[in-house]
Amino acid sequence: MHNFLDFEKPIAELEGKIEELRHLSDSGDMNIAEEVTKLQGKADRLLRQTYARLTAWQKSQVARHPDRPHFRHYIEQLVDDFTPLAGDRAFAEDAAIVGGIGRFRGYSVMVIGQEKGSDTHARVKHNFGMARPEGYRKAQRLMEMADRFGLPLITLVDTAGAYPGIGAEERGQSQAIARSIEVSLGMKVPVISVIIGEGGSGGAIALASANSVIMLEHSIYSVISPEGCASILWRSGDQAKEAAEALKLTAQDLKKLGVIDEVVAEPLGGAHRGADTTITAVGDVVERLLVEMRRKDGTVLKQQRRDKFLGMGQKGLS
Repeated sequence: MHNFLDFEKPIAELEGKIEELRHLSDSGDMNIAEEVTKLQGKADRLLRQTYARLTAWQKSQVARHPDRPHFRHYIEQLVDDFTPLAGDRAFAEDAAIVGGIGRFRGYSVMVIGQEKGSDTHARVKHNFGMARPEGYRKAQRLMEMADRFGLPLITLVDTAGAYPGIGAEERGQSQAIARSIEVSLGMKVPVISVIIGEGGSGGAIALASANSVIMLEHSIYSVISPEGCASILWRSGDQAKEAAEALKLTAQDLKKLGVIDEVVAEPLGGAHRGADTTITAVGDVVERLLVEMRRKDGTVLKQQRRDKFLGMGQKGLS
């Protein structure tokens, strides 16, 4: 059974009835295959209708779904011989950001991303994907290594934001994020970033200053979370739905605004209902972009990346 979100309750009820009927059918009590087929068709239609008109707040919930594929799932399916590289060579190892060298469909690459963890133990270990300064300094080290050895960089973004704790601020959180952006913008290798879940604030842009930024259909990317925005503007998290709409944080809005370059479709009902299909689709897009970028000179790639970000917000300005 799936973990259903609040707005999926009608779908959950239908799928629950289908499971009950299938159980009765399996026990040999009665032949109810026709009824199951009818209910399944109704559930599929309801799922399609629901996901065709998701609000920004509902998309935020889908982006945070606990069963959504995480960084490690992408690595397991897309990257062969992945060798993780640890530590910032200054303070500590930060498990919120995972990075290393591997082979992506025959290409040697550097892969960096946030890992949220799939169970309680893993979530605590990875600090729910919220990196401290040492995590971003590790990312900088790996970016510089990729640039030195001519390895294309692929980043997978999935974080609520950088960790806001006192210790992180004392160790220079904002400087670590800014420096990550600086290093990324200066690289002369292809840089491709994929928002696979949440793209939260500076914690996301630190890994997403790329030549091409891709978003999954139901992922989100924003300067602040809807709850954080609501707590600042309305002094209450109760207006998170309104904040989500105002932030224009959906993939569709950001594509129109020119903040991202491409949207990757998810299976009906979200990536958590078809993880393998989603990961393969992401891999196909990344491979296509990588082939295109490898034909370009490093200086051109660097300039294109800088121009891309300097040009944001210029639409409609004289």
